[in-house]
Amino acid sequence: MDGGAQYNPRTVEEVFREFKGRRAGMIKALTTDVEEFYQQCDPEKENLCLYGFPNVQWEVNLPAEEVPPELPEPALGINFARDGMQVKDWLSLVAVHSDAWLLAVSFYFGARFGFDKADRKCLFNMINDLPTIFEVVTGSAKKQSKEKSSVSNHSSGKSKLNSKGVKNSKEPANLKVEDEGFEEDVNEEHGDTLCGACGENYASNEFWICCDICERWFHGKCVKITPARAEHIKHYKCPSCTNKRARP
Repeated sequence: MDGGAQYNPRTVEEVFREFKGRRAGMIKALTTDVEEFYQQCDPEKENLCLYGFPNVQWEVNLPAEEVPPELPEPALGINFARDGMQVKDWLSLVAVHSDAWLLAVSFYFGARFGFDKADRKCLFNMINDLPTIFEVVTGSAKKQSKEKSSVSNHSSGKSKLNSKGVKNSKEPANLKVEDEGFEEDVNEEHGDTLCGACGENYASNEFWICCDICERWFHGKCVKITPARAEHIKHYKCPSCTNKRARP
């Protein structure tokens, strides 16, 4: 197993930073790397766990042998249910257990290093500001953002979408911004958009692309699509939708 537990964060900010790294790694396993994750969760193998690491990597492996373990352990035996239910339901189940594990790890550090009530509350609020892995995997986070956006969206002229489903933060060269609050309005309008791969929010200096199948948005860097390459894509399919079509 990768040495993700060798470094022990000691402040609220460090614990949250590690939480985000582990979370992003597990989201990758359940979205952009789902085909590889699926293959590794062979029901013929022993009890397997999904681990996320602070360096945004993931791993399917056996649980730690030592008792008690260095960190709380993820749910055991996620591979046994793989072929006994619909793939999307299985991924959702793994996502729920992954969310529970991330909280357990974060508050384990909080207890170990003596976080007081204010620190624990601060840590939880920081974590709670991010969508859960379950919300990202099932698309409910995007649905909630859409609903919120549809209520607050009062200016279609500020949209950053073009005919290829590409979200690009750069405004046309001939557009004059007279109002200093314009950029803030744009960021606020798209701030609830979440990447289907890493679950992070939209940022005005990043390139995004939308899947024409599931209609989820992705950072270009998360799905390895550049603006130049996007110009030649008529209908973009994200890795998850591509893998669903390929799987028998």
